[in-house]
Amino acid sequence: MKRLRTKDPSSTSVDLLALCECVEQFTTKTIVLLGDFVADEFQYGEISRVSREAPVLILKHRESHIVPGGGANAANNLASLGARVLPVTAVGDDVAGDALIAHFRRMRVNVSGIFRAKDWTTPTKSRFLAGWAHTVGQQVLRVDYEPKSPLPDAVRKKLQQRLTADLRKAHALAVSDYGFGIATPGLVQQVSSKRKNGQLITLDARYRLHRYAKAGITAATPNEAELEAEHHTLIGQDVGELARAGRATLSEMKLQSLVVTRGRHGAALFEPGDRLTQIPVHGRDQAVDVTGAGDTVLAGYTLALACGASPLEAAHIANIAGGLVVMKRGTATISRQELLDAIRGEASGAAS
Repeated sequence: MKRLRTKDPSSTSVDLLALCECVEQFTTKTIVLLGDFVADEFQYGEISRVSREAPVLILKHRESHIVPGGGANAANNLASLGARVLPVTAVGDDVAGDALIAHFRRMRVNVSGIFRAKDWTTPTKSRFLAGWAHTVGQQVLRVDYEPKSPLPDAVRKKLQQRLTADLRKAHALAVSDYGFGIATPGLVQQVSSKRKNGQLITLDARYRLHRYAKAGITAATPNEAELEAEHHTLIGQDVGELARAGRATLSEMKLQSLVVTRGRHGAALFEPGDRLTQIPVHGRDQAVDVTGAGDTVLAGYTLALACGASPLEAAHIANIAGGLVVMKRGTATISRQELLDAIRGEASGAAS
């Protein structure tokens, strides 16, 4: 693809046509996704009355849907963007696990790397949404179901073997760690020592990002809250604190790039040599629903880097992808065509 050329390393300017060329190459890439698969369940109901037993609403159940969440949403976004995805994960032998595997089969994603773990629970987030007919449901309650025991050793061994084998035929490894014990620093470190020279590894970790410092990570995509938690600080409007924390993580983890997503403040890209680039939010700064937006950013950034984009180009692509997905309700994805249309729209606006 056409490479970015700029005299000012802090400039946010990129060649939008080059971004389109990059996105068009997404279909040529194979990405292994190691992640904690989560089932996002949405239960919709109409408000019938207030209970006589307690001051709570009674919902008359209307319908339920289970969609991929967590690492499964990252895999779903990679597939929606056109990549060949090889998920490596485990789910429980339960209804939620059935639903996730069925979804990816419908997407024509290879599910042979999704292992069943008996007596283990597929992490599930059940959201209850209440509303009247023809109105948008509002979330009134969330109930989380989590594994009560560690992943069995036999399943963990299968994950390592499959991950090692799949990496031989992939352009990159994306790691989505939601803290449920499937994606771990130890596992990534084991396989990264055997990877092809220079093979890309990207990371989105909900907790304790720096545990991956010795795992050979190329790039990471935390949100601002995750960076704050890692450094026990508050960033807010303090650009100096953002710069301090971002540079410390970049150095500690020996990353080639770090993208910190900042909600309505856009994104911040850190690169070696004290380079910090702030990228404005794409589209409106009032999100409809931020659920799973980080998974979209991980998918977009990984694919762009795998296609040869510079970190700045890849950050722009991921930022646009994230800006699009937060305008959708629920755990959502964007298609490669939606992303292309948005970039071309920006190019038309810049030219006029």
